[in-house]
Amino acid sequence: MTASKENKIIIDSYLDSIWMEKGLSKNSLYSYGRDLKIFSEWLEKKKINLLNASRRDIQMFLSYRFEQGLSARTTARQLSCLRSFFRHCLREKNIKSDPTILIDNPKLGSPLPKSLSESDVEAILAAPNVEEELGLRDKAMLEVVYASGLRISELVSLRLHEINLRQGVVRVFGKGSKERLVPLGEEAMYWLQEYIKDSRPILLNEIQSEVLFLSTRAKQMTRQTFWHRLKKYAYDAGVSQSVSPHMLRHAFATHLLNHGADLRVVQLLLGHSDLSTTQIYTHVANSRMKELHSEHHPRG
Repeated sequence: MTASKENKIIIDSYLDSIWMEKGLSKNSLYSYGRDLKIFSEWLEKKKINLLNASRRDIQMFLSYRFEQGLSARTTARQLSCLRSFFRHCLREKNIKSDPTILIDNPKLGSPLPKSLSESDVEAILAAPNVEEELGLRDKAMLEVVYASGLRISELVSLRLHEINLRQGVVRVFGKGSKERLVPLGEEAMYWLQEYIKDSRPILLNEIQSEVLFLSTRAKQMTRQTFWHRLKKYAYDAGVSQSVSPHMLRHAFATHLLNHGADLRVVQLLLGHSDLSTTQIYTHVANSRMKELHSEHHPRG
């Protein structure tokens, strides 16, 4: 068996194991698999087997990736992936020692997440043409994201039965298959009802499907399709900065905090398991308050 095939078997076995243990999403599994494949291919060029990699090999690999232009954050993510892999191999007694144990994490800054102003969000939400079935679908999707702070993967995977319009909540299965209930708000509920009543039956085209937000082929929309639609609406709305779906999630959290929401409530709504992950939004809110004070206070 070639080293390449042997490495692939080892990686596939590891991915199957962490999928069972941690309940990771397909996107997370793909990222782990991609990082390990890149590392194993780098080792193969040096005629080194994956299970024989030393601490120096890993350090040289991370240095090589950094020289290729990868950020410290991406490099840290790759090291985290390798740590998890070699710890698994140690537990399975495939190796005698963990080569990542004495490798320091790259030093990371704490960049604030990019967000949108309330006026920018309003302009984007007003951009779709709701007289068209795709425009009505997109309007409903945008309203739901801004009202609930869903991740883009959570939005496109929603099923019809997960929306309760009578109670005004959406049931979401987030990272690690954790379930949470998130309120929708009147505006999002209105546009959802309009979409389900007028646009969704046309997109279904007599096909049976539980998917809430349908593509033109009556299938689940991809994240990439929604991204492209959002960029189009941001451009139509005259929003100058580059906009991503995650920025609407950031805007949801930041605007809630700006209007006095409790941090722990925002944590629950976003589906963060750790409060420290949510706390970065307080910096965004504080930064915005300082800007407003400087702009409008007579002694700002």
